[in-house]
Amino acid sequence: MTTRLLLSCGEASGDLYAGALTRELRAIDSTATIAGLGGPQFAAAGGQLIDDYRGLSVTGLTEAIAKLPRSWSTLRRLVASAARDRPDALVVIDFPDFNFPLARRVKRLGIPVVYYISPQIWAWRPGRLKTIREIADLVLVIFPFEEKLYRDAGIPVEFVGHPLVDLVQATEPKDAFLRRHGLSTDAPTIAMLPGSRPNEVTRILSTLLAAAERIRARVAGAQFTIARAPSLDDHLFDAVRTARFAPMALVEGDTDGVLAAADVALTASGTATVQTALHDTPMVVVYKLSPLTYRLGRPLVRLDTFGMVNLIAGEKIVPELIQDACTPDAVADEAVSMLTDPARAARIRTGLARVRERLGAPGASRRAAEAILRFVSSRRGAGV
Repeated sequence: MTTRLLLSCGEASGDLYAGALTRELRAIDSTATIAGLGGPQFAAAGGQLIDDYRGLSVTGLTEAIAKLPRSWSTLRRLVASAARDRPDALVVIDFPDFNFPLARRVKRLGIPVVYYISPQIWAWRPGRLKTIREIADLVLVIFPFEEKLYRDAGIPVEFVGHPLVDLVQATEPKDAFLRRHGLSTDAPTIAMLPGSRPNEVTRILSTLLAAAERIRARVAGAQFTIARAPSLDDHLFDAVRTARFAPMALVEGDTDGVLAAADVALTASGTATVQTALHDTPMVVVYKLSPLTYRLGRPLVRLDTFGMVNLIAGEKIVPELIQDACTPDAVADEAVSMLTDPARAARIRTGLARVRERLGAPGASRRAAEAILRFVSSRRGAGV
């Protein structure tokens, strides 16, 4: 019997994981069909796009309001697809503000829900655990400490490890990457990762560029690379083209190459910090939201740290400059310190090694695919 899955992901990282998961599902079961909300990575792996997540994904409470009409339209299309095609399961990947209401509606149709890469309920809005208990028949988690949290709440859970462990790899040797982008192979190289969503780039990139100018003035020969997420509008990077200093390379679709070639990274908080850790690159974590969104959301956050690498490590191994603390001078000071203080850079790399150990063994996407197919098979065997 052919396995049919409906999948929903948002954001560039979710699409990356969806693509890896889809490849593994189809490698195990070549007849499996996976359709849903995704992006280019999901489609390239053989997923059938019902809708494209690009244009839906933003950060912030206030920013999301403008996306509501598009979100509701996409939600209706996915629910209609579930009602018509009766998939064996809905697989949702993170993206809770959209996937929670989608999962509720699909579950009412009698279709089970697998939550892969669950929201960070341990970091903020812990009340969402109750919602996940209501909507999810199985949760597949990527951090080892999450497993106990869900099990104690009575939610079926499996730790599969972090998919980035397999996905993160340089596309070419460092020297070849730098030469191809017109950069020196022996100069201090600073990577800038301003985010994958338009509103992130709008708020963060100008600060990073101003910091880069200050770094350049203090570190002889410093050069810069900027990782541009695919499908972002050109106008978001106008300031790069008019920057008053060089050398600087804008690199699209090769964040791994950017990070592998860097001595230090200035990165937006989020999945990119884990990717940076896997490349053993010391980093400064930055983030900015609209002032209203920050004021509304800050009381909901339970932790004193935002950076994923610090959360995984259980201690602050890299600096975090969030909101008002994210200034060009502060970013430059931290980056210059890492570039000029070998002992500090070595301490950070030791902390990043601990993070990598806690992300689990390679093969996370395969283990997730196997868990989903076992789940589907067990329900068929039970006649559910």
